[in-house]
Amino acid sequence: MGKRIFYFLLTNILVLATITIIFTLIPGTWNYIQADGTLHLGTLLIFSAIIGFTGSFISLAISRWMAKRMMGVRVINPEKPMSEYERAVVEKVHRLSRAAGLMHMPEVGIYDSREVNAFATGPSKKRSLVAVSTGLLQEMDDAVEGVIAHEVAHVANGDMVTMTLLQGIVNTFVVFLARIAAFIVSRFVKEELAPIVHFIAIILFQIVFSVLGSLVVFAYSRHREFHADRGGADLAGKDKMRHALECLRMYTNRVRGDETSISTLKINGAKKSSIFSTHPNLDERIERLA
Repeated sequence: MGKRIFYFLLTNILVLATITIIFTLIPGTWNYIQADGTLHLGTLLIFSAIIGFTGSFISLAISRWMAKRMMGVRVINPEKPMSEYERAVVEKVHRLSRAAGLMHMPEVGIYDSREVNAFATGPSKKRSLVAVSTGLLQEMDDAVEGVIAHEVAHVANGDMVTMTLLQGIVNTFVVFLARIAAFIVSRFVKEELAPIVHFIAIILFQIVFSVLGSLVVFAYSRHREFHADRGGADLAGKDKMRHALECLRMYTNRVRGDETSISTLKINGAKKSSIFSTHPNLDERIERLA
């Protein structure tokens, strides 16, 4: 868990830092510190929003492509001959997607892993992906339908876009508040030291506010899992959704936690839950469906 949290925060901070440097190198474009030494909050807020949302929208745009590469997803082409279990997966995804009111069927893929898991991603409902692990197909029977229903519910709910917007808002306030705090701190040192103190303070405050902001993102991520469970229950039936979660509970020890950006998308998370968890405890999720 600690390793996943560290890499999530590090990635987010590096993205913000990189975009900040790029925009800072454009001379005279975002001079939010005025000639009289005061802050122009309007300019700073626009600057912060551009930095905050740019990284989030780039991540969303490449999310499906990135997931395929990171997880080694083999996309099933329904127009070509398929094996029996491939046909069954595609049929379930398409049937549940139609039941959810989706006009465009998600891509369906399988990735090779012992973990009993599945995930959904994509920049929009029209360009989504639902992928299941080989471990899921090997270990589960009719519970697979509940798992797929949960992932289709994520797509139907537009969770990928909502998470992107939330992350963009959090990033905006991280950048905005970090610069205000750094500006205040730099007022308490000698004038010749102010620029370097301001720069260092921005980095430090951005790290602190990123950690605090991540708590909001993680909290919403846990909320959307409950919401997708309810959506899955509406699509496949409460008994099947509950059965799927009960089956997943037996395989939490197989969950891969080495790629946080994908881990947040999966139905099965870590066994224990905390304020830094992207998924609620499975016992709580099962209880919520009762």
